[in-house]
Amino acid sequence: MSRQRSGLGTNQEGVRRHNLGTLLRHVHRAGAMSRADLTLQMGLNRSTIAGLVAELESLGVTERALPAHPRTGAGRPSAGVGLSQSGPFVIAVDLGVDRVVVARVGLGGNIQNRAIATIVDGREAWQVGGTVAALIRKVVADAPENAPLVGIGISVPGLVRRSDGLIRLAPNLEWHDVSFGSIVLAALGVDVPVLVANDADLGALSEHFRGAGVGIDDLIYVSGNVGVGAGVITGGFRLEGADGYAGEIGHLSFNPSGHPCHCGNRGCWETEVGAHAIAKAIGYPDDQVAQLGEVLEGFRDPTAELRGIGTQLGHGLASIVNAFNPRVVVLGGYFRELFRLVRTDVNDALAERALPAPLESVTLTLPGLGADSVLLGAAEIALEPLFVDPVAGLGTAITSVGTKLAG
Repeated sequence: MSRQRSGLGTNQEGVRRHNLGTLLRHVHRAGAMSRADLTLQMGLNRSTIAGLVAELESLGVTERALPAHPRTGAGRPSAGVGLSQSGPFVIAVDLGVDRVVVARVGLGGNIQNRAIATIVDGREAWQVGGTVAALIRKVVADAPENAPLVGIGISVPGLVRRSDGLIRLAPNLEWHDVSFGSIVLAALGVDVPVLVANDADLGALSEHFRGAGVGIDDLIYVSGNVGVGAGVITGGFRLEGADGYAGEIGHLSFNPSGHPCHCGNRGCWETEVGAHAIAKAIGYPDDQVAQLGEVLEGFRDPTAELRGIGTQLGHGLASIVNAFNPRVVVLGGYFRELFRLVRTDVNDALAERALPAPLESVTLTLPGLGADSVLLGAAEIALEPLFVDPVAGLGTAITSVGTKLAG
């Protein structure tokens, strides 16, 4: 009997923590919500919701707030549940080839502070790790003293092993089998959960949660960051593959008579529509392609060469539309500005090569989160343990971060 009671207690505790995380996730995604809406969405009674809300408030995670969408009609309005302004936060790192962006991000995707550094001299992992650590110290310097840091999320343009975050290959950084998360923690001198993932995967995740793909369960985020990659959401879940390497479209060949690629194929995405191909089309220095997005912002009328790139991009998109049947394809990185210039050429080429059935349901669009898609995706994976179990997630957090990381 005692064992049965013990098991029941353990199970009830697990259910309670699960419900705490689920409620927090709802408010994180939707903003301040009424208790009535939470009762409806979670299928729990009002007293259970009231208890969960009280516990999250005691943990310093939520606070009373006006609902983002107040109920209209007769009757007293339901009390709102919002996110604490001095609650937990994460560090998000968006690592590119020539620059790194680091941000302090609170619940609700609230970017509280950010810092940027260029990577000019030295791309060795330990050097970049030192740069990231310095930026982290900068963005947490003014964090509220009691606000807990619950984790660090790092985006990388390369193949990242799902099981342990090992960067198997980041070709444009020339990294092989690098444990970059460990390097950053060593440079910081603290122990906090750190997660590393592919940049396109994180772009897809954030656009699905709070960007152009909200409410859409099948989408693809195509990333242009010197190289080319794709993050795939299918049926509402991220497509990862056996080890986490799914979506590496950069070396899919769609033009057999195209330019030779360093991977050994011809006519890959990276050779036909990658940064170097676009730079050549506009006469831009090949060794400065990491700034391509900013350069394209200054263009108003596309050249014939750029329109040709747009046609090739449409042909390439047709292959993934045929393969995955997405509802939305989000074009991120330098593809944002390219698509703005050659939208008609891309759409025409897509229609030329895509099968009629999947073509009917797909829309090409720009990121709803602008240039922050990948950065906010990194924040999402760092916050995830908090939604799985808020009590355990806060248990491994660090407070007074600014003081502990000073110097």
